[in-house]
Amino acid sequence: MHAFDILGDPVRRRILELLADGELPAGSIATSIGAEFGISQPAVSQHLRVLRDNGFATVTVDGTRRLYAVDPGPLREIDSWLDRYRKFWINRLDALETEIHRGRRQS
Repeated sequence: MHAFDILGDPVRRRILELLADGELPAGSIATSIGAEFGISQPAVSQHLRVLRDNGFATVTVDGTRRLYAVDPGPLREIDSWLDRYRKFWINRLDALETEIHRGRRQS
């Protein structure tokens, strides 16, 4: 599966957002995602499996708990792929920064 296919799903993107703050147990993820998206624990488990099987998340077994964390490798690959497109917004961000600084000086 292609990285953008994985990240194209809002549930999987949200799981990665939660994991970006640090390792979480599967139960906590299922509770948060279930409440936010109205999906069942088995559905959340399927999304976690897709993330794990495609290298976006790692899992560590701690007794009866499964602790999930972000694996940054595939995200670095996406970042590298985006490099060729940054030129389309970098100049605009630089111009915005200049305008913000001008506005501060005039205040």
